[in-house]
Amino acid sequence: MKRYTPKIEPCDCRFKIDSSFVKILPDYLKTTYSEPFPKIDSSFKTRCGYLIVPENRNKRNAKIVKLPFIVVESKNPNKKKDPVLFTAGGPGNSSLSWALNITKDELINKRDFIAFEQRGTRYAIPNLRVLDLDVAIKESYRKNLNKDSMLIVGITKYKKTLEQKGIDLSGYNSDETVSDIHDLLTVLKIDSVNLLGGSYSGALMTAVLQKDPSRIRSLVLDSPLPMFAAIDEDEPANFNAALQELFRRVGRDSADQQRYGNMYQRFLTYFNGITSKTFYLSYLEKGTTDSLKIAYTKNELLMEVLDALSDQNKRKDLAAIVNQMIAGNHAPYVKHYLDELFRRNSAPDGMRIAVSCGDQSAYHSKEVVQDLYKAYPYLTNFRIHDVPQIMCDCWKVPPTKPSTKLPYYSLKPALLGDGALDPNCSPLYLSRLKHYMPNAQTFLFTQKGHGVGGKYWKEMMLKFLDDPYRKISSPSAEVVKY
Repeated sequence: MKRYTPKIEPCDCRFKIDSSFVKILPDYLKTTYSEPFPKIDSSFKTRCGYLIVPENRNKRNAKIVKLPFIVVESKNPNKKKDPVLFTAGGPGNSSLSWALNITKDELINKRDFIAFEQRGTRYAIPNLRVLDLDVAIKESYRKNLNKDSMLIVGITKYKKTLEQKGIDLSGYNSDETVSDIHDLLTVLKIDSVNLLGGSYSGALMTAVLQKDPSRIRSLVLDSPLPMFAAIDEDEPANFNAALQELFRRVGRDSADQQRYGNMYQRFLTYFNGITSKTFYLSYLEKGTTDSLKIAYTKNELLMEVLDALSDQNKRKDLAAIVNQMIAGNHAPYVKHYLDELFRRNSAPDGMRIAVSCGDQSAYHSKEVVQDLYKAYPYLTNFRIHDVPQIMCDCWKVPPTKPSTKLPYYSLKPALLGDGALDPNCSPLYLSRLKHYMPNAQTFLFTQKGHGVGGKYWKEMMLKFLDDPYRKISSPSAEVVKY
């Protein structure tokens, strides 16, 4: 490994998206993506810049990457000296917009907050986002082509496009991001910090703790994915467990037992019965004049079920949606799925692909996945995670270090929360993390799904950050110690 010195390049906080990415966008998207990062409340003092580090620390003469960060300073003259550092989950989500919200939050009254953009994401340079995969997925629906074959076509073009830009894809992974965060703390001269993350960044933050615990004061993790968990093996079962719990509540609370008293079993019976069926829908894509006869399967229906299960507002209607599907009324839900597919460019970005392949695909067991399908036949070939093995076989990046994937014990205090209806990261992950972090405090939000957030979580964060070793109590009957 070549020795290097991380540096800061100051800027005015009006970050712009990598121009090489904007150039390849269709015209209707160029304006949106050309806009600089919004202005932060000017009443707050901010410090913004790019962390300058190697693209690949394991290679000599590696190119540099520029990683944006924003420090929002508390106005309190007696503020605490241990800031909170946030980075987003995904993997692949942008972190910077969080800095806009923290200026309106009570949390800023006591300490500074730092938003750090992970390498390869929206405002980082380079940004690993191209549209080759989106194009291939949309074309697979328009022409009823084999979905897996078109994923391979799209991911192959995606990778080639990035490599032609001179990007070393082996430099985009959790291990490098962990080093980025430690380099940022070093150049900002921070010797005590609280780490804040959720979902994938829950895994990332525990990996930051593992690398150098000396300057980590505490962790606050919302719906965390443990680094040692195999999400490709777990997520379909997590989805099933959340669905089963929701239907149990529906049956308990409904006066119409004929329609809602045995929802889970009716759901299983129906979806197990259509696992090998293909349906067709006449569909008119927006901006076109000729309708298409589009093929779909139970997978598109299940994606709509997942969408409703994941949405705090839609969840209350999920039982009625499933009853409609069981009655054969697929059209409104498949149309919604297709509308979103063609309206958005929602294929995974390069950083999400790279991290998923390095952290997960390289470590999961195909045999376990097949056993899962035997246990839950209706889930066969249903991919909740949008980076399947066939994509990773094309992407071909080195796996995350085995030592990073191993569980480890830590006495650092942590506040962990998850929703009882989380279809992605099971609440069981709280127990697994607490086993290795005996000073963790874990709470189950009975009415929430993935990402608990909200008033109660903020109240708990305030108390926890004041004194991470003090036992905090639940602020509501909806939040229980777990």
